[in-house]
Amino acid sequence: MPRQSWDPELYEARHSFVWQFGQGVVDLLAPKAGERILDLGCGTGQLTNKIAESGARVTGLDASAEMIGQARQNYPQLQFVLEDAAKMNFEEQFDAVFSNAALHWMLEGEAVARAVAHALRAGGRFVAEMGGKGNIARVETAINMVLARRGITPERRTWYPSIGDYAALLERAGLETRTALLFDRSTPLEGESGMENWLRQFKWYCLDGLAEDQKIEALQEIVELLRPGLYGEGGWQADYRRLRIVAVKI
Repeated sequence: MPRQSWDPELYEARHSFVWQFGQGVVDLLAPKAGERILDLGCGTGQLTNKIAESGARVTGLDASAEMIGQARQNYPQLQFVLEDAAKMNFEEQFDAVFSNAALHWMLEGEAVARAVAHALRAGGRFVAEMGGKGNIARVETAINMVLARRGITPERRTWYPSIGDYAALLERAGLETRTALLFDRSTPLEGESGMENWLRQFKWYCLDGLAEDQKIEALQEIVELLRPGLYGEGGWQADYRRLRIVAVKI
């Protein structure tokens, strides 16, 4: 399966909500000075830096060369590693593994959970938030409808587990879930082109089977299908549902 490509410039210019909402997950992590912490799926590094401000020794990891390159430019004083989370293998174990808005892009969930457990010391904590069951259901329905008219089934590059499914997965890897929360979080998208920009950043690969002019046409159809339900006086909203987890290595 082709790896998801990212546009760091569009990501930072229009999708800052990713790390702004992630501040609550950092608060849940409660990093302490001297702790060794891994930021899994660190993107362009904003939350890696926020964790580092606590005095923790933090390493950011991402599978996207574009994102890691931008993170290194943004925060040259921090350590960033280009690596597939399912294959990571650090010599020294971490006190905590943190992840925000990244795990749902990692389809090898079992392998990632085992790698997280391997990276943690005994009693170390795993604090994460990801897309949960029902995330962007309206958006995906609209994409599927528009592409079905063209005889295309979009490739699956994300997964959104339920509490039960993800807690069971973590338990098989040796991680005991202590708290889990699945909740709706309607997320504002910036500007009149908010939904179009979001689709270009996060779902553009769905249109890979189309010629360039057809992509633009399909994109506009998707946006118009979504307008009645996700556009209002406050502008565009994405129908996010988030799964927040705290687990411990047993």
